[in-house]
Amino acid sequence: MSVLTRDEAQTRARLIEVHRYTIDLDLTRGDETFGSITTIRFSARHPDADTFVELNPAALHRVVLDGRELPLDNAEDLIAEERLPLTGLAEGEHELRVEADMRYSRTGEGMHRFTDPADGETYLYTMCCMSDANGVFAAFDQPDLKAVFEVHVTAPPEWTVLGNGIATRVGEPDEGRWSVAPTPPISTYLVALAAGPYHSVRTEHAGLPFGLHVRRSLAPYLDADAEELFDITRRCFDRYHEIFEEPYPFDSYDQAFVPEFNSGAMENPGLVTFRDEFVYRSAVTDAERQTRAMVIAHEMAHMWFGDLVTMKWWDDIWLNESFAEYMGYQTLTETTRYTDTWADFGVRRKNWGYDADQRPSTHPVAPEPEQVPDTGAARLNFDGISYAKGASALRQLVAWLGQKDFLAGINTHFARHRFGNATLADFIDSLAEASGRDVHAWADRWLRTTGVDTLTPTITANGGQWTAEIHHRGSHDTGTTRPHRIAVGLYDHEPAAPHKLVLRDRVEVELNGAQNGALNGALNDTPNDTPDGTPGGDGSTLTLSFTGPRPDLLLLNDGDLTYAKIRLDPGSWKTVVRSLSGLPDALGRAVVWNAARDMVRDGELAPGAYLDAARAHLPHETDIAIVQGVLAFARTQIADRYLPAHRRAAALATITATCRDLLRRTEDGSGPGLRLAAVRTFVDSATSAAELRDWLDGDTVPGGPALDPELRWQILGRLAVLGAATPGDIDAELARDSSATGQEGAARCRAALPDADAKRAAWAVIFATDGGPELSNYLVTATAGGFWQPEQHSLLAEYVPAYFPAAVAVATRRGPAIADAVARWGFPTTVDATTLRLGEECLSADDPSAAPSPALRRRLADQIDDLRRALRVREAQEAQETQEATEAEAAQGAQGA
Repeated sequence: MSVLTRDEAQTRARLIEVHRYTIDLDLTRGDETFGSITTIRFSARHPDADTFVELNPAALHRVVLDGRELPLDNAEDLIAEERLPLTGLAEGEHELRVEADMRYSRTGEGMHRFTDPADGETYLYTMCCMSDANGVFAAFDQPDLKAVFEVHVTAPPEWTVLGNGIATRVGEPDEGRWSVAPTPPISTYLVALAAGPYHSVRTEHAGLPFGLHVRRSLAPYLDADAEELFDITRRCFDRYHEIFEEPYPFDSYDQAFVPEFNSGAMENPGLVTFRDEFVYRSAVTDAERQTRAMVIAHEMAHMWFGDLVTMKWWDDIWLNESFAEYMGYQTLTETTRYTDTWADFGVRRKNWGYDADQRPSTHPVAPEPEQVPDTGAARLNFDGISYAKGASALRQLVAWLGQKDFLAGINTHFARHRFGNATLADFIDSLAEASGRDVHAWADRWLRTTGVDTLTPTITANGGQWTAEIHHRGSHDTGTTRPHRIAVGLYDHEPAAPHKLVLRDRVEVELNGAQNGALNGALNDTPNDTPDGTPGGDGSTLTLSFTGPRPDLLLLNDGDLTYAKIRLDPGSWKTVVRSLSGLPDALGRAVVWNAARDMVRDGELAPGAYLDAARAHLPHETDIAIVQGVLAFARTQIADRYLPAHRRAAALATITATCRDLLRRTEDGSGPGLRLAAVRTFVDSATSAAELRDWLDGDTVPGGPALDPELRWQILGRLAVLGAATPGDIDAELARDSSATGQEGAARCRAALPDADAKRAAWAVIFATDGGPELSNYLVTATAGGFWQPEQHSLLAEYVPAYFPAAVAVATRRGPAIADAVARWGFPTTVDATTLRLGEECLSADDPSAAPSPALRRRLADQIDDLRRALRVREAQEAQETQEATEAEAAQGAQGA
């Protein structure tokens, strides 16, 4: 796969200006290729200019530059290099015409083609981000060469065509010709097309056509949710028009839910594409509906930040994603029924950033341009740092600047750079001008650094007074600390109901390394060296002094306005063990659960203590996002990774007991979302097949819910893991549900069977070792997700050393999307030194043929670091257990003496 370097992009941007693309696509040429004719009008700024256009065709037929046909004697070399050289260009206007056949994709990149097994209908959509436009049309493919795009399409007559602008049928109906209205200037990676017999629901709002689109087999499910989706869309649209001075810049707003989509969604102007799992054909929790609403809000925010104003180079991808992430959560909170979205962000999304920021692959939110030398490197930064950490940083920035000045700066930025490109410096200049604050200094410490700060309280009570020392430390690796504006919550047990906590006071504090301050409350500030056993890095200690008794709970970062790891003092931990579910605010509870999660990951809290807290408090929790987040961490991390194998059964028993309590609590029909979350985790944690088999045969959980297709496949998958399902059971279920989701469910179940033949078959289709047809991205993910099971480690032992060379080979052959799938879902689940050694050897391979591709290397490096952390957590437990045993023996000896 060809990559574009930053130096090449800068050189090309100096040489040429691109004005207009006219693209003509013929989608009627069969299952493998489609016709692509691209005409590009551009100008050269200097005489005798040499440049190139990107193109990744199956066949190159004709290239015409300024009416002169270029020779194609070396067409095979051009195809292999994915570049078409344009040499000796005269200064002034030029026209390039390229005629080619392009390949359909099965990996969600370029022009993806999908045939729905439910009805045999075929659907197409494009994914040009970030450098796959050249698989659809010839392009000067970099974000700062914006142009007008005019697209024409020939498709089967019964199909619908959607594009960045309003698409209109032209000519006779049986010709299948469509024209898409020309766009304003946009980047190549934002060009979008969807074509097929899509089912559509349309409306109009604020004088613009709005549309929802999905494949026909999902039409009833889209129709059921259409009003909810339109309501969220209208509310977000209206809110953005309240806060942004620049009006919506495109002629329509379509949202297409497309199959086998790799991302959550893509912000194509006027045609946002979403993964079609967001069209729910089975029951979901309210937290999942909230997530869908957030993605809608996120993508719409991109219409301004990302589409209207676009980064110059991929080092500033955070400008797109962090802003849209922040606006998505904030806008839902302000305009919809989802008023606790920041609790969801805190307990489920923010951890994505924390985890990424503590791995060797971490990078600044806004890396220096030289840290993103090419598109291959840039692709790796679509991660938890660019999204979750960046959004957290912006939330902290808003807390510091105030929303009024923040939005004033944003509007200045839009006005200055509309339909153009901008950099971090441009963005910060606009904010600094609007606020009068030194935003550049803030950005240097927040956006140009890596790592997570840790805030740790120490409380000392003395008679009628008490003090709280807040120790502010940077990460071990960098030592850099960041300024934080936080609230410190002081809580007490409610006398009449000791399991409940009431807020005594909330103190606002500014922490800024050696220049800390409290906005209310007495303080002393002293720089402090790093003591043994605490996080490293230069730091300081802020001392707050109060009169009266100490609070039962002191909660740093109450309200979750900053991005930092939080610790609890021993007295506060005792309080939350007793009364965590009694904290009155979901966001405060999310902060505590995050603190507990971080302490487990850092070896400071026994995994069993986390499970005990979940067992005690989740049955009383009312926020579904918290329940889902805590259960997911308990099940997938603590039970499967952080606890040794001999303690896994007990952990699963604790989790299933917690789920049973939630089921009993919701027997009266209250909390259907809580009940669904409990059922799902119970299924995944069950160690006995009998009860699950009864549920599947009866097609219901006693007391509800009735089993929908997703629950049936989940139960059958767990039965397969436990050796209580047969290939015949899987075939029967697939006959009952032959949809695309059913195909994925069957693939997952077959791979999960504890049978040597089943494992060999699954391995062959994941890595295509038998020369057979290659699976789509979704079927690779499903098969890989079923293959590795903690219950089957002895059966799978031979595949651990085979995994790494097989992953390298398939990633090299099939590209970044499959590389991500086999590394994310196909990585061995064994937590041992052998797997760690094999992984490290793979990363350090000297032989180029054995070395991972960049996309695979990054994902493998993250998986290996997570494995290394899991081993450290286990070692810390073993050391603690040994110490406790020694102390117990000593105590018994003392009693005997």
